[in-house]
Amino acid sequence: MNNWFFKFAWSVMRPVSHVLFRLQIEGTERLPAHGAMLCANHSSNWDPILIAIALPMDYGLRAMAKDSLFRFPPLRWVVEHLGAFPVARGHSDINSVKTAMKAIRDGENLLIFPEGTRVEKEGDVQAKGGVAVIGIRTGAQFVPVFVDGKKRLFHKTRIVFGEPYRPTYTGRHGTAEEVQSIADDLLRRAYDLGRGDQTCRK
Repeated sequence: MNNWFFKFAWSVMRPVSHVLFRLQIEGTERLPAHGAMLCANHSSNWDPILIAIALPMDYGLRAMAKDSLFRFPPLRWVVEHLGAFPVARGHSDINSVKTAMKAIRDGENLLIFPEGTRVEKEGDVQAKGGVAVIGIRTGAQFVPVFVDGKKRLFHKTRIVFGEPYRPTYTGRHGTAEEVQSIADDLLRRAYDLGRGDQTCRK
C-alpha cells in the first residue's frame, strides 16, 4: 500500500509510536522485498499498527482485518486506505482468501494473524489452517513475526521479524494434516522469536 493517506498516517504514527511504546525493531533486514506473508502472534489492537510502522513506508503491505471494522463507512474508508481488507471470522471467507492470494501474486506483502483473534497467551487458540493454504497456493515466503504482548506506555515493545522460509509438504498442496501442522509450526516460530530463538526449523 503506497497511497497518500498511508504515507501521511505512517509519517505521523511512526515517531509517535516510537515515543509511546519505545519500539525495539529487529530483523527487518531479513524481509523479502515482495511476495511475503508476515504471520504474527496477536494480543492487542495495536499489533497491526505497530507492525506496519516497524516496516519501511514503501514495503507494500496488505492486511486481513475483522469485518466489523468495515461496517461504519468513515472507518471503512480509513482502514481500506491503510491497506486492509475484511475477513469474516468464524467461517470460511472465500472472497477474503482470494483477495489475500491476489495481493501476494501481484507482488505485495500480506500481514496475517494465524490465531485469527486476540489472545492473552500462547496456546489459547490454535492457528488457522487457512493461513498455510494461502501461503502454499501462492508460493509465498512465510515470515514469522513476534510482537510483545504487554504494551505499556513508555515501556519497551519488541517487534521481531524472523527468517523467511517455505514449508515442505507432499503433493501439490499438501494433506489436511500437513496444512494444519504447517500453520501450527508457523505460529510456534513467531512465539519462539519472543523467547530469543531465531533458528529456523526445516
